[in-house]
Amino acid sequence: MSKVSYRKEGNIAILGIDRPEALNALSREIVDDIGSTIEQIKSDEEVRILLIYSEKNFAAGADIGDMVECNETEAREFVFSPVFNEIEDLSIPTIAAIEGFALGGGLELALTCDIRFASEKAKMGFPEINLGIMPGAGGTVRTPRIIGESAAKDMIFSGIIVNADHALQLGLVNHVAEEGHLYEEALAYAGKLANKAPIALKTAKETIDRGLEVSEKTGIDIECNNWASLFNTEDQKEGMRAFLKKEKPEYKGR
Repeated sequence: MSKVSYRKEGNIAILGIDRPEALNALSREIVDDIGSTIEQIKSDEEVRILLIYSEKNFAAGADIGDMVECNETEAREFVFSPVFNEIEDLSIPTIAAIEGFALGGGLELALTCDIRFASEKAKMGFPEINLGIMPGAGGTVRTPRIIGESAAKDMIFSGIIVNADHALQLGLVNHVAEEGHLYEEALAYAGKLANKAPIALKTAKETIDRGLEVSEKTGIDIECNNWASLFNTEDQKEGMRAFLKKEKPEYKGR
């Protein structure tokens, strides 16, 4: 039976890990199942937003018991980056809602998402250094891009576990929710995004991501071209006409 749950609420896909006995620790099988679910989401044109949420604990990293006796070749079986890259590369906005622990690979999973919510009692960090290793699923790459080089090195070198308020100060998360309200707040935010023009959202995400990979002026050229391209969509006409009429737009994704 799969330890990965998947359901839809309207246009929102909700993916979670269901392995509470191990604090939702990641295994090769779980990550492969996440990958299969992501492929399913890609092929579903109704899905406009992905929300990753697991009850009690987001994901407490990889299962150390499975790795303790690995050599280098065997360790490569636990490289989760290809699946995590698939999440990061989704064209739709993605949201991680962090309850409890998000450690090691669990935090790396959250960092693949565009937006991160955390419960006020959530704990996040990269404890790998205390195990004689380091992050291996994008943590050394995504973390400095999100919170800056110095703060990322501090987290990774020290293995410090940060609380939600500290994570918010660092920019590791975007929003902190009161205990017991994380899921509803993250879902409400996802719902707001799902009501936006889907082509504009996808284009904005693509433009930001591509802009980070090129020079400033090249990024601005990409932005100008993508902005102008949206005037070929029905959603642009719907949005502007609704604004002028003081009505609520109904976007069709065309």
